Amino acid sequence: MPRVEGGCKWLAPAPDLVPLQELYIFYHANPELSNHEVETAAHIAKQLRGISPDLIIKTGIGGHGLTATLHNGEGPTGLLRADIDVLPVLELTNLPYASRKRHRDVHGVDKPVMHACGHDIHIVCLLGAARLLVGARAAWAGTVVFLFQPAEERGTGAEAMVRDGLYDPERHAVPVPDVVLGGHVVPLRAGVNGTRRGLFATSADSLKVTLHGKGAHASSPHKAVDPIVMASSVVLKLQTIASREVDPADTAVVTVASVHAGDAENVIADDAELAIDTRSISPSMRERVLARIISIVQAESLSSQATQEPTIKTTRSYPLTVNGAATTARLEEAFATHFREATGQYQRDIRRLSGSEDFSILASSVEKPYCFFSLGGIDQDVWDEAEASG
Repeated sequence: MPRVEGGCKWLAPAPDLVPLQELYIFYHANPELSNHEVETAAHIAKQLRGISPDLIIKTGIGGHGLTATLHNGEGPTGLLRADIDVLPVLELTNLPYASRKRHRDVHGVDKPVMHACGHDIHIVCLLGAARLLVGARAAWAGTVVFLFQPAEERGTGAEAMVRDGLYDPERHAVPVPDVVLGGHVVPLRAGVNGTRRGLFATSADSLKVTLHGKGAHASSPHKAVDPIVMASSVVLKLQTIASREVDPADTAVVTVASVHAGDAENVIADDAELAIDTRSISPSMRERVLARIISIVQAESLSSQATQEPTIKTTRSYPLTVNGAATTARLEEAFATHFREATGQYQRDIRRLSGSEDFSILASSVEKPYCFFSLGGIDQDVWDEAEASG
């Protein structure tokens, strides 16, 4: 990270937070699904151009990814990342700026969308950081890359940017960072920040499984190979992986998030589709869980006399996020001082994320260290009331 002389004594005032709040409201009200972040990326680029003409802005990286690079003399290079996409979720907050947008998902289905994962906050935090660092150039030296990443919710955005030549001198020529930093809003009291050494987020794999049966009229089940019965057995058996095959001291999650088969109450369908999601905290556990899912699906398909072997397709894949000790230690030192650890605004050894991230690919692809941290997003009054009531 660019070196700051004298700790956190900035030579420029902190940015006005009112415009940042207005930006948050805009991004929250105008969400876009993964790989469709056209207006979001364009709006971010416009904001960056307004911050400083010295920012070297690159757009259209790996889809709708973009970067802004600020060179400020000799020194190390730090990359700061924010993700910009959203989830296919209906917003029920009744906020005056609640999302009313709809998009077609990866299957072409029209769905409501919202910033249910806090990427709107991430965007605004990084734009605020850009304003701050531009205004405080007299206090530090080096290079900062502000990177806005698409398609995090699909687990493909970071890799897409790297594959598209993010660091390639003949493509986008973004400077290779000495360190990569990123943060994620979590259910903590607003104003609280946290770090954690080592494992910070699980790996994740998502599978689309199609079980092939044989359709028939519901009055003649003996003429069918019922894929719904087959799928039901698979769903129940998959639950035993985490409950009966994983050491209770270890952690793994296997979730069947959706089941689709048929569309009439008196017709047995030909096929059934399962959407399966897994989370693991080690490479060995990840390999074991995936192998067991596949063997259970294949065995049930065989025992049910399926008309053909099941079709198994990987739809999402996230690496483990493991914060380096040395990089995290540097962050611990800075955060403890700036956020006043004694007051509780900074917490070491914060609880790891329950979700997964592709953030680390931006660093591991060039064999550089990284650290992912947490920032609280729960309204302080709401948090304090809940804490007081136990």
